[in-house]
Amino acid sequence: MIPVSERKAQLEARKAELETSLDRIENTLDETPNADAEERATEREGDEVLEGLGAVELRELTMIRAALKRIEAGEYGYCTKCGEQVSEERLDLLPYTPFCRKCAT
Repeated sequence: MIPVSERKAQLEARKAELETSLDRIENTLDETPNADAEERATEREGDEVLEGLGAVELRELTMIRAALKRIEAGEYGYCTKCGEQVSEERLDLLPYTPFCRKCAT
């Protein structure tokens, strides 16, 4: 069984990675568009990919922040829906999950 302190360290490390990545995406999206029409079209396509990636990362970041709050409240590792303990295997795969396997389906 992994101690909560180790899970917290994992979550904080991933949070830092996501924040860095989201900053990079935001900076890239804020760059001045190229004057060439063909280049602008290519850049727009790339921007759409970055926006999609950013949305996925932002969702994960939100879930990590919520998990860190549950750790601080002493509620981490328990399903927020039914109150049962979340299995170690599930936390190994999704350390930020708020749900046990049963409630997640």
